[in-house]
Amino acid sequence: MAVWASVAACGRGERSSSGGTAAADSGSSAFRVALLTPGPITDQSWNAGAYNGLKAIRDSLGARISHIQTKTPAEFEENFRQYGAQGYQLVIGHGFEFQEAALRVAPSYPKTVYVTTSGNSTAANVAGLTFGFEDASYLAGLVAGAMTKSNTIGMIGGTELPPVKASFAAFTAAAKTVNPKVAVLSSFIGNWDDVSAGKEQALAQIGRGADVIFQNADAAGLGVFQAAKERAGGGVYVVGSNSNQNAVAPDVTLGSVVIDLPHALLLVAREVKDGSFRPRVITLGMREDVVTWVPNPTLASRVPAAVQARVDSVRRLMMSGAFSAEGK
Repeated sequence: MAVWASVAACGRGERSSSGGTAAADSGSSAFRVALLTPGPITDQSWNAGAYNGLKAIRDSLGARISHIQTKTPAEFEENFRQYGAQGYQLVIGHGFEFQEAALRVAPSYPKTVYVTTSGNSTAANVAGLTFGFEDASYLAGLVAGAMTKSNTIGMIGGTELPPVKASFAAFTAAAKTVNPKVAVLSSFIGNWDDVSAGKEQALAQIGRGADVIFQNADAAGLGVFQAAKERAGGGVYVVGSNSNQNAVAPDVTLGSVVIDLPHALLLVAREVKDGSFRPRVITLGMREDVVTWVPNPTLASRVPAAVQARVDSVRRLMMSGAFSAEGK
């Protein structure tokens, strides 16, 4: 793979000009951790959060790190094999779509642990790391349903992955709970990095009356913020996802459904380094302080106190285990 070949050794995993990070010396006895992302780490969302997690592993555990951006299933498998052959102890495939490649490659490298985020597959040295994204998406839906003036809200995703669809279902259920009249528009871009396509999808939904849009589209989602900012007369809000995106466009962002990916990835890396890792599906959500709804303080005054009180009440139920948005 051309990307792998262009990655040169340059110290402790500093980012190379190719967009990856330097591969560690295969003869090193250091703890080595690699990350494969499906998109650019400049997306201020899903991939950026994982890369921050990789750096947290480096800083907290003294790991040598490497990162590669991959685009196709063939590249998933090739890079999984490359890292296994180089003796990496932990390789993270960041996304549901990495599971099949991990299961194919893992038996050949039993000393390497393969973890797929949003994955639900396990094997002797394969684990899935899932996030309770539905609960925080439900809280976002409560806000969206209350804040819409047009009674039309939208959702824009990258591709139709099960975790994204589940979060959209929870968002929809919550919005309809507070506003039974609300109509919900849903569309998928077909990729995760086309900013122009994200903007076009948002403008199309705005043209159909949507005034609150929940985006979960990584780099492509940045186009949704652009569309809302350029909307003549304002009045269109966006809900961010995966990372805290409130600062991306603070004048139009109601809040963000945030996954603390650095915390989550560090938890798994610690297990692998100290030898306590066991293959399983690891689920982390609001109760583990990994997923949360973060309101945008810039627009806090626009959210009625009664709406915020309802969000806080439901959040307490979720934290106590008395309510879950899963399956909503």
